Amino acid sequence: MKKILIPIDFSKHSEYACVLGSKIAKKTMSEIHLIHMVELPSGIIDMGAGSNFSIPESMLYLRKVRDKLIDIKLKYFEDFNTIQHSIRFQNPYEGIRDYSKKISADLIVMGSKGQTALKEMIIGSNTEKTIASLDIPVLITKKNDAEFKFKKIVFASTFQKDEAKAFESFLEFTKFFNCKLYLLKVNTPKNFEDSIESKEKVEKFIEKYDLKKYSIHIYNSKSVPRGILNFSTDKEVDLISIATHGKTGLSKYLNGSISMSLSKNVIKPVLTFKV
Repeated sequence: MKKILIPIDFSKHSEYACVLGSKIAKKTMSEIHLIHMVELPSGIIDMGAGSNFSIPESMLYLRKVRDKLIDIKLKYFEDFNTIQHSIRFQNPYEGIRDYSKKISADLIVMGSKGQTALKEMIIGSNTEKTIASLDIPVLITKKNDAEFKFKKIVFASTFQKDEAKAFESFLEFTKFFNCKLYLLKVNTPKNFEDSIESKEKVEKFIEKYDLKKYSIHIYNSKSVPRGILNFSTDKEVDLISIATHGKTGLSKYLNGSISMSLSKNVIKPVLTFKV
């Protein structure tokens, strides 16, 4: 891992992402890149007659944005030798997508304002589009936890053959941390599978990998997200990792009738890996 991209909108949630991104960067010796998107009022783009937004005003605004980014750098990344930042004139989704490709980012760390557990946490419009459009991992956090440690990490998956790439990306990420891995397969009434059969499927899936500290868990639940969250709560995991199929994978899991809401202190960071 060489480059971590953190989108900044100056909300407390993007600052949470800075806290977490900083910890990961120190552990992985990665570069940090901050990006802020400016969606310009029409007056800046069209300076013709009747414009209410002057060039001096626009320059003053951009200077303030730059100064706020520098403040973020000093507050959260003081110990880093080099922190890159960029201001782009795009909507958030396009800006994140295009800039991550430009710098060849290895990880995106984003804040989220979600209020209803996993569904709202990672199905916000910009976040969902980002996850669906990129092949690199996206880490979402909604909590400020300066003492956060990657000691227990769960990887939730169906462990199908097409998820091997996502699993390998997961292993690449976890190699930087001395952590225990929980390999989780959730069985639901709609897609029920015998526990022994499920365990054998997971064992076959991982047999070519040299795993050390890990355990396999088959968890029965009414829904996949409920199972992931309940298991993660039971085991007090630090990070939830999920293999997604973009628009048809993760969203398919989460778009059902999920009324379960969790206390904010139960919500853990979620790391998605594209299949």
